[in-house]
Amino acid sequence: MKSKLDKNQIIQNKTSFTNKVSLLKKTLFVLFLGFTTMNAQTETEVADTYQAFNGGVHIKNMHLWHGFVVNSGAMIATNLEFNSRDKKYTFGVWGGASFAGTDVVNKTTGENVSANYKEFSIYTAYRFSDKFFIEAVSHNNYTGVEERGDTLHYWSYDITQGYNFVDVNFGYNITPNTLLYLATIIGGGSGDYETKSDGSTENSWTHYFEVKSKVWEKEEASLSLFAGGAWSFLTDKTFYTKGQGNLINVGATLNKKVNLGNFKLPVEVTAMWNPEQEKTVLQVDFTIF
Repeated sequence: MKSKLDKNQIIQNKTSFTNKVSLLKKTLFVLFLGFTTMNAQTETEVADTYQAFNGGVHIKNMHLWHGFVVNSGAMIATNLEFNSRDKKYTFGVWGGASFAGTDVVNKTTGENVSANYKEFSIYTAYRFSDKFFIEAVSHNNYTGVEERGDTLHYWSYDITQGYNFVDVNFGYNITPNTLLYLATIIGGGSGDYETKSDGSTENSWTHYFEVKSKVWEKEEASLSLFAGGAWSFLTDKTFYTKGQGNLINVGATLNKKVNLGNFKLPVEVTAMWNPEQEKTVLQVDFTIF
């Protein structure tokens, strides 16, 4: 009798052990399946959140740049760009077009001809860290070129052409709210040169330096102050100034999000004063997307 009970106990123990092993296998399988699914979802989410290409549209009442009123009328600005997965590298194109034209003189007929603002620029940037970046921009503002009777050569950087030039820029955030920005126009593009008495030309290699700092922030609004100046070590004029150097860009920028139903429209308002040109303007920039 005892032997028979022992056999039954052994059978029960084996059955119990087999059931436990089976349960363990099932548990491990479920955990493995869950981990695999979670990992696959994570990889999918990472792949889905990375957007290599992006674009944007802005509508502005005018277009300002480094103390210049590039276009005094309403315009639309668009961009298309590529960004690397690590968000360090960017390559893109930027374009602007006005809604109304300005008069230029046709050199053949001598008549005033209406010409809309047109620009197509190429830019690239590399971010070494959250604080430091370098960028290069090939500007091409070809407003009125054909209207005044000239032939449009998009890839020409002849200094006498007057609408193509390249600048190389550096930016450094000395604090999370303060940016130092240095731009240098390379060579004599777009009139950035001085004509000597013998008719020869000398490139000015204009430098532009700006400090911009956020001084106030509340909820979805912030205010930044900025000041910028230009100079050249080589010539008695610069791309921005009549003399060797001057303060040319002083002002404030308010960024705010305006509620339009369920949509929040980013709006940027900039008050700019150019002391040399004695010019003060107010720019409003609506970010559509």
